[in-house]
Amino acid sequence: MAVTLKGLRAFSTVLRYGSFTRAAGLLNITQPALTVQIRQLEDSLGLKLLDRIPKGAEPTAAGRELARSLEPLLQELDHTIAGLQDLAARRRGMVRLAALPSVASSVLPGAIARLRESHPSLQVRVREAVTGQVYDLVRAGEVDLGIATDLKPGGELSLQRLFEDQILAVLPPGHALAALSAIPLSALARERLLLLEADSSIRRLVDDAFAAAGHIVAAAQEAVHMGTLVSMARAGLGIVLIPSSAAEIRMAPELAVRPIGNPPIRRTVSLICRSDRSLSPVAEALVEKVREVLEAPSGHAARDWNPDDPAAASGTGS
Repeated sequence: MAVTLKGLRAFSTVLRYGSFTRAAGLLNITQPALTVQIRQLEDSLGLKLLDRIPKGAEPTAAGRELARSLEPLLQELDHTIAGLQDLAARRRGMVRLAALPSVASSVLPGAIARLRESHPSLQVRVREAVTGQVYDLVRAGEVDLGIATDLKPGGELSLQRLFEDQILAVLPPGHALAALSAIPLSALARERLLLLEADSSIRRLVDDAFAAAGHIVAAAQEAVHMGTLVSMARAGLGIVLIPSSAAEIRMAPELAVRPIGNPPIRRTVSLICRSDRSLSPVAEALVEKVREVLEAPSGHAARDWNPDDPAAASGTGS
């Protein structure tokens, strides 16, 4: 017969309170059932652990030896179980997330604020990275999940679609193309373009769209951060091409913003996870808040850009 945790707890409780009657009450079992558990433990060990005395029970020499090691083990186990229950109930824990800079500056602040409001003890650690780096970080286990544009992930990664947005043109002050409701690629190909660096997913998407339309373009200026490009557009240095959900669009409300067409340049942003690992309760909670932000009335990540829609200038996305 195997030694069981139930039997060890029964022994520890009787020993702690010196009474079968009180121990049975605390364990919410009958006294005969408690006696059976103690007897089974003794049979498994081949040793007598407790002697009944008129006032209750006291340990034998073997019982005292077991007690010296058992009590700290049970305390550590109880501590571990309590910690796991806190994780399951989302009372504590941390999630590590790698995300595109555009997502980190738009969707995540609202999502993390909502998470803090509902679960104050949960922590989120965000790493900004371009799409390829996000996949590498998730694959290597350096983060728990990622948010990036769709790539062919391979067998160890899985994707869940979050939203779709489109690439927009942010025009410098007084630019003639602001008269158009949508700007064709052929017109943009003749302009000074302010683009993200070549290793970004947005830049690859833009370059591929121009190439498919028969245009090879060179950037007048490149930058790592979209905010830098918007500031350059404000100074009249060229046209910025950034996603519709980028928070940086709000940096310069005086600048005209127009969709690109026809057809528009679109991208899908997805949640990237290890297919062989389950998300922790903390990670699941964060994903829930991200989806809440995206589904909120002010969010426009999944909608077409409409310059006359007030929500378009204040929405969130990637």
